[in-house]
Amino acid sequence: MTNETTSTTSATTPASGQVPDKPVLEGLEAKWAKKWAEDKTYAFTRPKIDLTDPASRSAGRAQVFSIDTPPPTVSGSLHVGHVFSYTHTDLIARYQRMTGKHVFYPLGWDDNGLPTERRVQNYYGVRCDPSVAYDPDFTPPAKPDPKKQVPISRRNFVELCHELTQVDEKVFEDLWRSVGLSVDWDTLYSTISPETQRIAQLAFLRNHERGEAYMSEAPTMWDVTFQTAVAQAELEARDYPGAYHRIGFALPEGTQGDAELFADNKVWIETTRPELLPSVCALIAHPDDERYQHLFGTTVTSPVFGVEIPVLAHSAAEKDKGAGIAMCCTFGDQTDIIWWRELQLPTRTIITRDGRLQAETPEWLVNTDFYAEQMATKTTFTARKNIVEKLAETGDMDGEPKPTQRMANFYEKGDKPLEIVSTRQWYIANGGRDEQLKADLLARADEIAFVPEHMKHRYTNWVAGLNGDWLISRQRFFGVPFPVWYPTDADGEPDYENPIVADAASLPVDPSSDVPEGYSDEQRNQPHGFVADPDVMDTWATSSLSPELVTGWERDEELFHLTFPMDIAPQAHDIIRTWLFSRVVRAHHEFGTVPWKRATISGFVVDPDRKKMSKSKGNVVVPTEILDKFGADAVRWRAAMARPGMDSPFDETQMKVGRRLAMKVLNASKFVLGMSGDGKGEVTHPLDLAMLASLSGVVGQATQSFEKFDYTGALEATETFFWAFCDDYLETVKERAYGAQGDEAAASAQAALRLALDVMLRLFAPFLPFVTEEAWSWFAPGSVHHATWPTAEELPTGGDAALLDELATVLIALRGAKSAAKVSMKTEIERAQFSGTAAVVEALQSAEGDLRAVGRITGEVLWVKQDGPTTVAVELGEPATKQPKN
Repeated sequence: MTNETTSTTSATTPASGQVPDKPVLEGLEAKWAKKWAEDKTYAFTRPKIDLTDPASRSAGRAQVFSIDTPPPTVSGSLHVGHVFSYTHTDLIARYQRMTGKHVFYPLGWDDNGLPTERRVQNYYGVRCDPSVAYDPDFTPPAKPDPKKQVPISRRNFVELCHELTQVDEKVFEDLWRSVGLSVDWDTLYSTISPETQRIAQLAFLRNHERGEAYMSEAPTMWDVTFQTAVAQAELEARDYPGAYHRIGFALPEGTQGDAELFADNKVWIETTRPELLPSVCALIAHPDDERYQHLFGTTVTSPVFGVEIPVLAHSAAEKDKGAGIAMCCTFGDQTDIIWWRELQLPTRTIITRDGRLQAETPEWLVNTDFYAEQMATKTTFTARKNIVEKLAETGDMDGEPKPTQRMANFYEKGDKPLEIVSTRQWYIANGGRDEQLKADLLARADEIAFVPEHMKHRYTNWVAGLNGDWLISRQRFFGVPFPVWYPTDADGEPDYENPIVADAASLPVDPSSDVPEGYSDEQRNQPHGFVADPDVMDTWATSSLSPELVTGWERDEELFHLTFPMDIAPQAHDIIRTWLFSRVVRAHHEFGTVPWKRATISGFVVDPDRKKMSKSKGNVVVPTEILDKFGADAVRWRAAMARPGMDSPFDETQMKVGRRLAMKVLNASKFVLGMSGDGKGEVTHPLDLAMLASLSGVVGQATQSFEKFDYTGALEATETFFWAFCDDYLETVKERAYGAQGDEAAASAQAALRLALDVMLRLFAPFLPFVTEEAWSWFAPGSVHHATWPTAEELPTGGDAALLDELATVLIALRGAKSAAKVSMKTEIERAQFSGTAAVVEALQSAEGDLRAVGRITGEVLWVKQDGPTTVAVELGEPATKQPKN
């Protein structure tokens, strides 16, 4: 559906109330998206409440259904998986709206953080350098060169970030409108807007005031490429090639032990990181390991550097891994941190933030020459090469390195293993270091209804396994700055123990340009002055406040009472540990509650080989391609077939099925409207009543499924009925509807047809919003999306739904007989015998007129009562025309 096709088709689309001669799908998205925008069809309207009356507030809240929609990252690219998961949310929103709820359905853009910075650098050919002065007239290079990026001030860089994200946001909005998301576009927000910054800074100050947010100098997972700290939730374990090096530490003279184990009077360890040898602060073995028990409490001497190293016991040591004894460095991995903290070992950090070994020779080294000459300022790769050669030369390495694959921690967006460096960072308590808080946050899971239920285990497993608090500071530029400054002493050094925090009334603030109360700008970075906190908040630290941002916390008291805690939090299962958990943490700290009642979890859309879609694998499906080719309703149909929480293989040919359904809805609607007149007659015919009784059951099934947030079940029930309605019932009663059996019989069929169409369009409306709106406009006022969700009470009683099933059985038999004889379906039947139980025969006999019409039965009809299944026997007349060969 290109823009050209859309504009041409839209111009010829009939006005509302007029059924087109030939319904088409092309142009419907543009037509109705424009109409919905003009009419504000999906705008949130507030129930009237009295804020001073608790009963009124409660009654108003009960009328609202509020959704914490995930804000997509606009610096990235959307793929079909995003379209599927956002469609799942929209299905629920549309259903709730039709049940009479005031649906609060906001959308935001997650546009701060590292991805945006990288995109800006590449797009404009610039890089941020905080030492560069602000240039109010700066213009990006006309021909950006990624290899020669122009250094610009932080303020100029942030301005470019805002500029580019606005372009990206427009592209995203256009896509979501074409998909048919029924969000209230007037509630649009971004995670870097001034209001978002105010709320994020205010929440941080509240956390800090209560002691939940704190600064600490601690071992930090660090990405040397992006030059930023990385939180536990952002870690990704990957295989990484390495090698084991068997290195000997000298034992004291006279040490006893196994001669083979302690060959050359050394204790041998195996390590994949020999470059950390200068930072060793202990050798660790398991307390029950008899091989090393006699060494506990003694010291050994490190090779090359001659440092006295204690041998200690700790239960985290693995007796059956390598030599069973390991060197503890500060810091090689997470186990080193545990040993360092619990055994109170000295800090001997040598890896710096740029991934190189520190330039200054460590003071604890006894023999310093080799470090100064061959390791200082070197990358870890070069330092490793140099120390391995030295160890081989001194005889302190046994044999050659043995290649291995080891698991290393990576930043999820990075391509180099993370280092652990000691840095000063901001944290928020999340239970990783407080067992009571951990227990409280685990208990919160019981207050959330997970859909599907088993996804709750992903939450509890994550929380139970936390080993540190939530690191929320990032060494980046485009993000929400911490509203903090630090006083400086006589030497200009910051006093981190006594931070200066902004006043809540002054938010939002940017400490790099704003001045704390009681100071002047001339005192910035001066002795007895102040310095600004240079960091920004992690993007999760702001998006974790999405419920607070959209519900009007500390901004709109009425809106907050009407929408918080929210009703659902839709999201993918891979960010349960990040986005879902972080929102629970913030709401727990601030309100002592959960932020929403239910978490609805989508699965991934995977390729036909069930592999996750990714750019690197080349298996990503671009949404605009399938939307242009098949139409939004077809794509939405396929999305709805992906059950909650289940990964779904993507096959483009499936979209053809959805497109066929969308087209059939239009054609069936036209057909029904063409034969049903005003449809105001009384439904009296048994077959009509049977059809509506069956439809009543479908309404019940679809409603029950939606109430369980099982949109797939609702679609399956509706679609199964619809195809049977079109293939069997519609074909069977059409001649009667046109008057072949008299006015009363025609009026019954016409009324049943019109009522069934009305109900089916409403059942399909959440799934196929464009075609249902189009068909609805041909005969009904207003929008189908503001119509009420159908109920069984709307449909007449007294019908036997089983009759419709029996009708399908006999139609299959009649059609099958003609197909087997290879004659046209128009061939007359000279004699037909219908056999079945007394109840079935009596039911079918009531529809004999319709059966004669649909089967072209011109002769005798016999009705035989018998036990057993329904059977049909026919005698065919002369063929009308032969069916063409396939």
